[in-house]
Amino acid sequence: MVRLFSRILSAGLIVGCVAGLAGCAGSVAPEIKRLPERVELSGRFYRGVANQSGPQVLASMLSQQGVVITPGLLDKPLHLPGAEAQLQQNMQNLAREYGMVVYPLDSNLPALLTQVAAGYPVMVRFTEGSAFWTEPRYAILAGYNRNKQTVLLRSGMDRQNLMSFSSFESAFKDAGGWAVLIQRPNQIPANVDQQRWLKAASDLGQAGQEQAAARARQALTAQ
Repeated sequence: MVRLFSRILSAGLIVGCVAGLAGCAGSVAPEIKRLPERVELSGRFYRGVANQSGPQVLASMLSQQGVVITPGLLDKPLHLPGAEAQLQQNMQNLAREYGMVVYPLDSNLPALLTQVAAGYPVMVRFTEGSAFWTEPRYAILAGYNRNKQTVLLRSGMDRQNLMSFSSFESAFKDAGGWAVLIQRPNQIPANVDQQRWLKAASDLGQAGQEQAAARARQALTAQ
């Protein structure tokens, strides 16, 4: 009798686990379910210490756009060390100086993964740490696995940093939900918000890149 009860209990636990997994799989947003099952983008990635993640990630993003650069060459124009509080804005300004459109994304996972599925790496900020300390870090969101519900980040010394959807969303939102594309003027994002792209092109023009801004506007009308 005890053995029979044990078997019933074990079967119940298995059913519960399967149901739980099914529930997790069903929790993926509909927009993500329409995307390819798995994506991993290639491209140059500069490894470095975690507190240098800003210049390291920006250099990686610029290199993927054909700019010849290394993280060390970005410290001076980013006013590092000393201007860490302005790093996020300074990185956007510097990307524009290289003729790139800085296109902000909505602060939700479907918006980010839509761009990754279209072939565009996303620059994100997230919190890293433990219960005792957390610090903001920058990373390249370069892939995802829809079935396993994981994202692939490249940051610090790690080219293959896997995080669950839920853990990433929490760390991403804790750091302010900031994410951008760094695009060539002729690279129109997936599901582009036309007004947002035109604003990004205007910002590019104000950075002294009028010809690049004009190409960005032309690319939008030509799509």
